[in-house]
Amino acid sequence: MDESVDVVVVGAGPVGLLTAIELRVGGARVLVLERLAAPSSAIKAMSVGPLGSEALARRGMGAALDAAEARSVAAMQAFAALPGAAARGPGSKFSGHFAGLALIRKDAQKEPQRRARPVDQQRVEAMLADRADALGIDVRRGCEVIGVEQQPDGVDVRWASATGTGALRCGWLVGCDGGRSRVRKLAGFAFPGTAPTSTLYQAIAEIDHPDRLLPVGWHRTPGGVFSHGPAPGRLFMLDFSGPPEDREAAVTRDEIEAVLRRISGQDVRVNALDSGSRWADNTRLADTYRHGRVLLAGDAAHVHSPFGGQGLSLGLVDAANLGWKLAAVVRGEMPERLLDTYTAERRPAAAAVLANTLAQVAILRPDPQAGAMRDLVAKLMDFDNVNRVIGEMMSGLSTRYELGSARDEVGRMIGDASLVALMQDGRGVLLDASPGREASRRAEALTQRVRCVAVDTGLSMLVRPDACVAWAGDGHVSDGLDDALRRWFGPAPDRAS
Repeated sequence: MDESVDVVVVGAGPVGLLTAIELRVGGARVLVLERLAAPSSAIKAMSVGPLGSEALARRGMGAALDAAEARSVAAMQAFAALPGAAARGPGSKFSGHFAGLALIRKDAQKEPQRRARPVDQQRVEAMLADRADALGIDVRRGCEVIGVEQQPDGVDVRWASATGTGALRCGWLVGCDGGRSRVRKLAGFAFPGTAPTSTLYQAIAEIDHPDRLLPVGWHRTPGGVFSHGPAPGRLFMLDFSGPPEDREAAVTRDEIEAVLRRISGQDVRVNALDSGSRWADNTRLADTYRHGRVLLAGDAAHVHSPFGGQGLSLGLVDAANLGWKLAAVVRGEMPERLLDTYTAERRPAAAAVLANTLAQVAILRPDPQAGAMRDLVAKLMDFDNVNRVIGEMMSGLSTRYELGSARDEVGRMIGDASLVALMQDGRGVLLDASPGREASRRAEALTQRVRCVAVDTGLSMLVRPDACVAWAGDGHVSDGLDDALRRWFGPAPDRAS
């Protein structure tokens, strides 16, 4: 077996590619195996949240994000110009929604500049593929994993392709292969959760009378929920009549038309279907994100309904959290127990998303009880504090890892745009406001994996490669900085002098 690979990543979607990029930037030798022979054209996420887009920018994709967003905004503006569209454009005071209640106000948020970017999953995947190629990452398509066997010093991986079978032993295996993850099943992860109760659809379609589906926004009807726009041809439908009979069956024009007519109650026809996807609202969460030398990220670790567009960003932040830690372990600079912080930090974040998506589905149901609760939630969102809590929950900005500090900054992902250029190489950053640069001297004496930058903010902060604030202090540096440096950047205790 070929032993030249440190990590095999299974799945070349956005989460798998960003995981591979994080690992490569950290110095690991990476191979990506992908079951599909070409990128999927199925419509999935229509935007990426602030934490996800910030993770992409830290790895050199900021300009690509800006360009993709400009194209999306131009298309949405053209759609909004249609009579009766009444779309809320980029200048709107609203940002995001909860269960179709587009009432999250920018002026109620602490950091309104940190926002979702209207860039769909296909474009995100394309920019990640370009970045992976530029880094020389080996991505092999048409390779379906058929065997995973852990060894004391690695993982044996076998796969099948059109040309035969392949096998190698790697140091670590990361499953980023979606909600039906083969890696998760082969490695024996438990995946408990709730059973499906309904069917959700997304499609890009040509409608004969699109004006009958306007205005843009969410429409709750006796048959379910539908939304048309804000991009041309985009349809979303939630059908409460039950889960799909066959999730593997191709989504057809006739199926989309029948569901749309029944839910919307409008006499419309689907003339052409460019893309369609179907899934259920089952909600599941892996019991742990690590079994020995096998780890999970993205939908392989958690699945939920797509309300609020949280899934793509959630998975990207998984990748950002895991990648630098695993690379540090591969380099031998940090002990394996660093990887235990991955589950400890990211699993609660996923649990929070699963909980809010369940709540959203509950108040979208077409019964009087759900309607009454939905009206109550809408009234509560008039209060700034409630609006802020829901806004931060939906954007992911409420995420805070428990790192043992009473300071609110510690454990949160910092969104300072000026840090992006400083973090391209995967190193941490110490923002040093201490007298005489005492903090920098301590950091430089302990590790080479942190870039020290003098600031005059009055608050010093140690920022991990995933933008998480690992330590913060006023004035003179306390002993807490040394502890944080050792905890996150080494040297590993068994390698310390």
